[in-house]
Amino acid sequence: MRNHFSKKIISCAGLALLFSASAAMGSSLENLAKSLAKIRGEVETLQTQLDLEKEKHGSRMSALNSQLADLSVEERRQKLSIEKLQHSIDKMTESAKKTEQSGETLKPVLLAVLADYRRHIQTGFPFKMEDRIKAINNLETNITNQLIDPNKAVNQAWSLIEDEIRLGKENGIYQQTILLDGESVLVDIAKLGTVFLFFQTRDNRGGMARRSAESGWKFETVDNAGDLERIRNLFDSLKKQIRQGYFELPNPLRK
Repeated sequence: MRNHFSKKIISCAGLALLFSASAAMGSSLENLAKSLAKIRGEVETLQTQLDLEKEKHGSRMSALNSQLADLSVEERRQKLSIEKLQHSIDKMTESAKKTEQSGETLKPVLLAVLADYRRHIQTGFPFKMEDRIKAINNLETNITNQLIDPNKAVNQAWSLIEDEIRLGKENGIYQQTILLDGESVLVDIAKLGTVFLFFQTRDNRGGMARRSAESGWKFETVDNAGDLERIRNLFDSLKKQIRQGYFELPNPLRK
């Protein structure tokens, strides 16, 4: 009888242990399922973020390729302009070497070259245009009034055009007066070759020269805080004589 009772106690204890183990296993499986569900949610979130980053990267690459195409067009335009000026130099040199020309014979050749040069400046890069045109006008006046020896005039014309070609190779900070919002304003400018020109005003405005199909080049301020900071960084670097390196800049060629 006692043995039978003991067996029942042992049997009940075994069932209790079995139920306890089953409950613990069920709880563990439930926790594991919750963990898996959480991990699956995190993976889905990361995948969504990855897809968005891929899309952003694709859009950025597309925009950069478009800007690169704009820069290539502008570079070709500047190269053609320089080639025209070089042709003017060659033409003038050839005319001078063909024969010992008198002043009257050489005068129309020089004036024609200077007229081409003036048109190039008036329709080209808006860097100190008044000063550059003034130098042409002074030389033209001296040639017309026979105030300068023809050979010396050739040398001066050659020097002016070579200065123009040099502009495309130089970066730096200068000062000039620009037309901004209908007013003449003296500003600091950062010139990058003959492609980019950025400016800063005395009242901490910043902007750039932008080419427009209707009116040639136009100076515009920028309102974007990021673009203003990029322009400030460019000026700071040029002031420190840092003329080479990686610069992120607003694109004035963007339509």
